[in-house]
Amino acid sequence: QVQLVESGGGLVQAGGSLRLSCAASGSSVRFNAVSWYRQAPGNQRELVATISGGGTTNYADSVKGRFTISRDNPKNIVYLQMNSLKPEDTAVYYCNMVTLHNYWGQGTQVTVSS
Repeated sequence: QVQLVESGGGLVQAGGSLRLSCAASGSSVRFNAVSWYRQAPGNQRELVATISGGGTTNYADSVKGRFTISRDNPKNIVYLQMNSLKPEDTAVYYCNMVTLHNYWGQGTQVTVSS
């Protein structure tokens, strides 16, 4: 059974930085695509960034140049480094892994104040 546990969210001022972590168990981040999504109140969940099993990264246009997704294979953790945060980045951020099934973490709240 795959489990994903997010951490690192919090309250930060606009222009600040946060690093989110997604700790995986039951499957390897090295061999599966892992993504970060976010969902703001009243909005649909949207894809923020993905790192493929081969290490290829992709980003939503809204975060390109500000967010970086990476992974630590031995620790089995995927990170989302978020810089130059804006109030519109405020959301619950979720980690997702796709294997034979689609797995989600419980989410971590990010709040950016203006």
